[in-house]
Amino acid sequence: MPPHLAMPGNVGIISRSGTLTYEVINELTRAGIGQSTVVGIGGDPVIGQTFTEVLERFESDPQTKAVVLIGEVGGNLEEEGAKSTSLPLVTYIAGISAPPEKRMGHAGAIIEGGEGDAVSKIARLRKLGIPVAGKPSDIPALVREIV
Repeated sequence: MPPHLAMPGNVGIISRSGTLTYEVINELTRAGIGQSTVVGIGGDPVIGQTFTEVLERFESDPQTKAVVLIGEVGGNLEEEGAKSTSLPLVTYIAGISAPPEKRMGHAGAIIEGGEGDAVSKIARLRKLGIPVAGKPSDIPALVREIV
């Protein structure tokens, strides 16, 4: 991660997308919102950690006051993570225009039978009361609302 994009702070980031991680860090930093820790879990079917596991670590980190969760189409790891924490969250889900029943970019981003598509995932997160950004540049304002 290029160090000039980030700045120290109290917002954790967990992401399934490397490219979006850069963009979100840059948006937060430009808005004067620093990051405590940034964790990329990747989007492949076999990952090293889940959102839930990383959120458990953020829960025990006194520096982290809120978390940005960057998800994408495929599976339900974002919703599972969101249900597992008491930390304030802001989410962004990539892939709103991804066609159903297609693998998108890598093996983990498959949408099957209404499970894992961006629209359904966003609706479930909003039902949990979690703000969902429409685009990465919306994230700083949503973070300010929850911190």
